[in-house]
Amino acid sequence: MNRSSYLPPEWAPQAAVMLTWPRRDGDFASRFDFVERNFIAIATAISRYQNVHINVAEDAAELTRRLIASGISAARLQVYAVPNDDVWARDHGPITVIRDGKRVLLDFIFNGWGGKFPAERDNALTRELAKLGAWPGPVSSLDFVLEGGALEVDGLGTLLTTERCLLAKTRNPQLDRAGIEAVLKSELGLDRVLWLRHGDLLGDDTDGHIDTIARYCDAETIAYQACDDQNDTHYEDLAAMAAELAALRDAHGRPYKLVPLPLPAAIYDPEDGRRLPAGYANFLIINGAVLVPVYGDALDDEALNRLRPCFPGRDVIGIDCNALIQQYGGLHCVTMQIPQLP
Repeated sequence: MNRSSYLPPEWAPQAAVMLTWPRRDGDFASRFDFVERNFIAIATAISRYQNVHINVAEDAAELTRRLIASGISAARLQVYAVPNDDVWARDHGPITVIRDGKRVLLDFIFNGWGGKFPAERDNALTRELAKLGAWPGPVSSLDFVLEGGALEVDGLGTLLTTERCLLAKTRNPQLDRAGIEAVLKSELGLDRVLWLRHGDLLGDDTDGHIDTIARYCDAETIAYQACDDQNDTHYEDLAAMAAELAALRDAHGRPYKLVPLPLPAAIYDPEDGRRLPAGYANFLIINGAVLVPVYGDALDDEALNRLRPCFPGRDVIGIDCNALIQQYGGLHCVTMQIPQLP
C-alpha cells in the first residue's frame, strides 16, 4: 500500500475494537442481563487477541471491575464514561483512515439511519471521546451522513456498498450518486465504488447495510449471504445479489472468489412477530481471529466451516448473538475497529 490516504481493510492489523455498552434504560432494558452476557462474550473474545475500548453511559469503574472479573485483562481494557443513545458502534463510531502515515478519525454525521431513531448523543460520541483523550489521533468532523456498516473496502482502492443505503434521500439528499462517490473517494482514499442494487434482510433498519449481506475476506474474496430455500421470502432478492456479485471484478480485473453463506432458520421478534435480520455475514475480523454470529441453528457449523478457508492463520469462532438480534442488529454492528499504524 503506497497511498498517502486510505481506509484500511478490516483484516489489517488493529490497535483496538470499540464497543458501546447497552444502557439499563435503553432499548435492551427488558432483556438487559441477556444482552449484557452477549456483550461480555464479545469483549472477552476480542480481548484474547487485542485491546478492547468500551464506552458506557453509566459507572465506568463498576463495569471495569465486572469485565476484569469475567477474565478480561486490565492491560487490554479501556472503559470511558460517555453519553450514548444505543449500542451500534459500527455506525456511530469513527471511521479511521491513514493519512501520510498517521491515523485520522473521521467523524461523519450519524442521523439514526435516516432519522428512524434518536441519535443526538451517538452523533456526538466521537467528539466527546476526543475531549477525554480516548483516540490515537486527531478527529476530523465532516458534514456528510455516513455509517460504518455501509462500507466494505478491499485495501486496494475499492469500496463495495449498496444503493439502498448510500443513495437514500434520508442520508445526503443534496448529492447525487456522482457527488456521493466524490466525497467517499476523497475522504476514504478510493479509486472506485461498486454498487449493489439487490440484497436485503427482513428486519434490517439500516436501509441495506453492506455488512449484513456481502463482506470482503481479502481483496479477491467476498463472502455473501445466500438463500437456498426457494420458499423463503429472501430467495429471489439474494439470488439477484449473487448474480450482481458474480458480475463484479476485483482491483486486478478478475472475477471475485465468492463464498455463499447459508441462511439460518427464521427468527421472529417475540413481541411483534417481525422477522429479525439473522445471518452469518455480519462477522468481525480481528487480529488472529474472526468472530461470527451464531444462533444455535443447525447451519451454524456449516457457516463457520465455509468461512474458515477464507481466513488462513485466523481462528474462526462462533459467538451466540440471539440477544443482539432481538434489537435487529448483530456482532459487526456493535463493534468498530481502530487500525494500527502501518
